Amino acid sequence: MRLLVRFALIIGVASVLLAVGLRGMAVPYQRLGDGLWTASSSRLGEFTQLNEPSVVYDRNGNVLTLLKAEENRNPVALPDVPPIVVQAILDVEDENFYGHSGFDVRSAARAFFANAGAGSIRQGGSTITQQLVKKTLLSDERSLDRKLKEAVLATRLEDQLTKEQILERYLNLVYFGNGAYGVQAAAEAYFAVPLSQVTPGQAALLAGLIRNPLANDPFRNPDQAKDRRATALDQMVKNGHLAAEEAERLKEEPLPAQPNKPIERQSYFIEALKQRLLSDTRLGDTPPDRYDAIFRGGLQIHTTFDPRAQQLAEAATSVGVPPIGSRTNRIGATSALVTLDAPTGAVRAVVGGPGFSEENKFDIATQGYRQPGSTFKLFTLLAALEAGYGPGSQVDGSGPCLVNTALGAPKNRRPRPLTQEEIDANTINNAGDGIGGGVMTMAAATSGSVNCAYERMAATIGFSKVVEVAKRLGLGRNPRYAIEEVATMPIGVEEATPLEMAAAYAAVANDGIYHEPSFLDRVVDRKGKVLFRGFAEGKRVLSPVVARTVSEIMGGVFSGTAACCRLASGAPAAGKTGTTDESKNTWFIGYTPTTVTAVWVGVPRGNVSMRGLGDRAVVYGSTFAAPIWKSFMDPFLEGQPTPPFPAVTPTQAIPSKPFVLPPDAIILPGTAMPATSPITFPTTRPGATSAITFPTTRRGTTGRTPPTTQAPRRTPARPGATTAVRPRSTPTTRAQ
Repeated sequence: MRLLVRFALIIGVASVLLAVGLRGMAVPYQRLGDGLWTASSSRLGEFTQLNEPSVVYDRNGNVLTLLKAEENRNPVALPDVPPIVVQAILDVEDENFYGHSGFDVRSAARAFFANAGAGSIRQGGSTITQQLVKKTLLSDERSLDRKLKEAVLATRLEDQLTKEQILERYLNLVYFGNGAYGVQAAAEAYFAVPLSQVTPGQAALLAGLIRNPLANDPFRNPDQAKDRRATALDQMVKNGHLAAEEAERLKEEPLPAQPNKPIERQSYFIEALKQRLLSDTRLGDTPPDRYDAIFRGGLQIHTTFDPRAQQLAEAATSVGVPPIGSRTNRIGATSALVTLDAPTGAVRAVVGGPGFSEENKFDIATQGYRQPGSTFKLFTLLAALEAGYGPGSQVDGSGPCLVNTALGAPKNRRPRPLTQEEIDANTINNAGDGIGGGVMTMAAATSGSVNCAYERMAATIGFSKVVEVAKRLGLGRNPRYAIEEVATMPIGVEEATPLEMAAAYAAVANDGIYHEPSFLDRVVDRKGKVLFRGFAEGKRVLSPVVARTVSEIMGGVFSGTAACCRLASGAPAAGKTGTTDESKNTWFIGYTPTTVTAVWVGVPRGNVSMRGLGDRAVVYGSTFAAPIWKSFMDPFLEGQPTPPFPAVTPTQAIPSKPFVLPPDAIILPGTAMPATSPITFPTTRPGATSAITFPTTRRGTTGRTPPTTQAPRRTPARPGATTAVRPRSTPTTRAQ
């Protein structure tokens, strides 16, 4: 075996010497192979694009995290590398670097005889230029063919680049172990200092790592690392770059104790940012292209993230709900929050659940589709205003009520009687048996969140108009959560994420201009060129008069269902509470002219009743969600200017007129219907399944069931609250 190794080494050196001789005789050596020479040499210019992580910055320009693949690299220009580091690496790896032309015959011969005498490969003999060629253009395969190609390409590279260019590329390319590529990353990983502060002893340790980073790792093999450092120090003494006395002292220096890991923070915001970058075709046409650009492309990613807002959001949500696992929260209820800059759609902070971790990666704020309850009433209100109904328009809020969504069915179709079971299962009521009954203004129906009033409003103007407004403000884009014209749609059974709802409310706060919510400010390439901006141009989706009127109306919510949570500063604000059946999802979305914040409280794993949470028999949007909103907004707005909402002038005001229902729009107008009463609906339209549809569940994850009539006697409703509650075992939808 030993003889075979020696024979291979002899053949290898002879082949390399032959390649160099051919170059000296100007032989066209690209003809020696199958075209690899030409193909490989054409790639020499690729040395300029080394893999490096992308740096993510917050809105203040501070580093938030690094996005990196397997390589941690921070390129540095050669003039910025301390001379002692350069000298140490050249002394150990290629002491004749400035004297050869890419291939060093003396080094190759020395390595050959040393390895032949040992009967194994102990020395490499490759120059720095050869190592650069091997790492960039070839592979680590140990073969005569690869060695010959390496020598030829190294000599060609020396004709195309200067020694300084080759050395700079090498110092930024070479692997030092522990994920560190290049001298800058190595200094940070091993010594937690910038490269400019590396000492001679540290430089010797780095130089000793290059040949075998794993075997010479100071954390895994400290004794071998010390021996290798001593060899490097001796080489530095031999070449006159270090005094012998100092070298002996440095040999006794302690080794670093543990690696210094680069910044790799994880959070709901960062994860949401990564997912959006990976789907952004401006960074590449294919997923692998985008991955390489993000994790290897050395981008500067400037985000909209506000660290102060995030800190306040985490503080508000951490105490807003009883601790998970406590006596009053055994179900695992938690909160989620997202806050946006209203004029731009910039996302400032995200709390997606109880805390980002391997167990809690699912982000309710940006990914969780949940029924929004009465926060969805915004879209009915907008549609009514656009249809010419002003804040003083009168509507009957009496319950119970049952809505026919099949308005406009052919008049010549035979009516189908509605069974008592269908009446019981599909009747909508207000919270508290009579709360909110009678005729009221649209503004009063909003502040009190009266379900039957909103059902009559939607039935008057047409359910399709409510759906159209919701889509215009960004909802229903996910095909799985397309908005359907079911009877309880106006009071909040259509699923949406807190981020989607916040963006919709932001359009109202922004005087009717909608912005796609954005996590990005700009993306800059490694050369400093701005690749693209993160903000899309705003789109007008509402008239200013309609948007301003909504803010006036929803400001009254702080005298109604959210009376608990007026801002301490007295700043102008508007918003809406929301509660679904059995208190499974509770919400508050509130805004000022500058900031929109959506808060959700529920159980992340699914639609679980929160009755009993915090010893509350019934949980509403005003129970936990609205106080969390206030706890965040009060300190966040402190010290900021608080402009008023633009006012609606008397000449702009939308006039009031009563809501006049189509004859077949509503059954049970305010009073309970005896079981024997004949109730009919138009028969099914051609191609439809029913003249009225009430799905009991939807899409396997979120209950989507109609509200019913009976309120539990043991839990009187709060004044001004509206809800639909459950008779017998039928699921319900509460809107508050």
